[in-house]
Amino acid sequence: MISSQQLDQSQFQYIVSSNKIITNYIRSGDIDSARSIFENMTVKTTVTWNSILAGYSKKPGKLKEARQLFDDIPEPDVVSYNTMLACYFHNSDICNAWHFFHKIPIKDIASWNTMISGLSQNGKMSEAFELFVLMPEKNGVSWSAMISGYVEAGDLDSAVDLFQRAPVKSVVAWTAMVTGYMRFKKIELAEKLFQEMPIRNLVSWNTMISGYVENCRAEDGLKLFRKMVGVGVRPNQSTFSSVLLSCSNLSALELGKQVHQFVYKSPLYFYTMVGTSLVSMYCKCGELDDAWKLFHEIRQKDIVTWNSMISGYAQHGFGEKALQLFDEMRNKRMKPDWITFVAVLSACNHAGLVDLGIQYFDSMERVYGVVPMPDHYSCMVDLLGRAGLLKKAVDLINRMPFKPHCAIFGTLLGACRIHKNLDLAEYAAQNLVELDPASAAGYVQLANVYAMMNKWDQVARVRQLMKDNKVVKIPGYSWIEMKSVVHEFRSGDRLHPELASIHEKLNELAKKMKLAGYVPDLDFALHDVGGEHKEILLLRHSEKLAIAFGLIGSPPGTRIRVFKNLRICGDCHNAIKYISEIERREIIVRDTTRFHHFNNGSCSCGDYW
Repeated sequence: MISSQQLDQSQFQYIVSSNKIITNYIRSGDIDSARSIFENMTVKTTVTWNSILAGYSKKPGKLKEARQLFDDIPEPDVVSYNTMLACYFHNSDICNAWHFFHKIPIKDIASWNTMISGLSQNGKMSEAFELFVLMPEKNGVSWSAMISGYVEAGDLDSAVDLFQRAPVKSVVAWTAMVTGYMRFKKIELAEKLFQEMPIRNLVSWNTMISGYVENCRAEDGLKLFRKMVGVGVRPNQSTFSSVLLSCSNLSALELGKQVHQFVYKSPLYFYTMVGTSLVSMYCKCGELDDAWKLFHEIRQKDIVTWNSMISGYAQHGFGEKALQLFDEMRNKRMKPDWITFVAVLSACNHAGLVDLGIQYFDSMERVYGVVPMPDHYSCMVDLLGRAGLLKKAVDLINRMPFKPHCAIFGTLLGACRIHKNLDLAEYAAQNLVELDPASAAGYVQLANVYAMMNKWDQVARVRQLMKDNKVVKIPGYSWIEMKSVVHEFRSGDRLHPELASIHEKLNELAKKMKLAGYVPDLDFALHDVGGEHKEILLLRHSEKLAIAFGLIGSPPGTRIRVFKNLRICGDCHNAIKYISEIERREIIVRDTTRFHHFNNGSCSCGDYW
């Protein structure tokens, strides 16, 4: 190999041009084409070797090839050594990384930083800190690597300590601290730090937006997004993913459509991640047709794209369509992952396909190499429980290879309520309360089972237990978006300004429904009061209030979408079927388990939910 001083102008231009081509191929992930260019070069410099080595270094599973390439470099420089060192960490080979580090003849600050970053990213914070202390010289990258490492390791106190001591605080360090505060739900501290940042980059904005979303403050995330765009910061894929998730969490379809229009004008519209986020948003906001159209427009579908659409069909109760899509995905040689099977089992669950669900569950590990996780067992308990196979559900729980979590017993308890099995309901509730004494779910579900069986003394006992243990029940509520404004209703609501008109509409509907054959199911008025009072309580359930508001506030024939934070009750489900026929409206209700599409007096769930 010859040095750049020995090259004539034409050779120099040839090498520079070839190096650029190699780098471009590597950036696009095409290492084979980069290697082909490399092999055909008659003259190579150390920069050439380092360029191709960087390609192998960044690709996990290519450690052997990278080491062979490094050993072939005629005159490796410090960049060569640092690149090879990074390769060991990308392949989690910590032991050989240490050996290699000690063999580097001349270490620059990048060598030390590569070592510290690698150890931090692999969770070896004690070793990283020991090396950090020994560093002959530190720069902003050194401090940022340590602070980020402590945040990722969940050691917020150590991260705060280093951040406060750091003489140089890069934007990476500031952003890492914001991430840490958000993960530990210290939102006010994250906001304070974000405001104090001397320089913010796109990652800083994305961190705050996603932090708000993850901490159930989607509205704040959307406000910050508007501010970010207002100051001229251009969003990327991650930004849109968080913003669309905010719209999904708020069930804010109109706002989601506005974001869609914003994305449509951007080159990012054709990115798989953005398209998938749009599909997911439309599914979760009740617009399955729009989601399906977008799904077909995505040119390169990854497993997340397929999972989003399969999950969408499953959640909307179109189990057979979800399973057809799963078959289509497999035919395209797309390997399913654990999330795929959560969607597939949910599809079987909502469609009542018990035997098929069992077949899929049994084939997960044997055929696809996917080990069943708690979420899959929860789906199976739900599948068996809804079908009334409660004993089989309990047997499955007892055979689980790990300790059941709260959701498992919560699912069983819900099935016991549907099938009025008091003994198993008490068993499920006891386990649920033991696992999470502060959660109201176990108490409330058990009290509801007792109420449906008119055991009011037991209802009083459970409620007293809640008071004694200072357990607070999460109130049920429903909401509807009208003209880009979200209106929220609670059962027996007394606050909405249109309440008089809503009650008038409901009273009118009650008369028409009874003439059509509707009989209120008093089992779902879970209070020890007279029958007439129970009818009034049922008529004031939050989902009925939201639907009535939608009916009086929208043009005839308009589709109505209502969202509820709890499972829709049996009486409301029956009543909405009548309302859809009387009003000649399609009414979509999303509860905690699925979407219900009511139309012409029937529901998409076929009364199985």
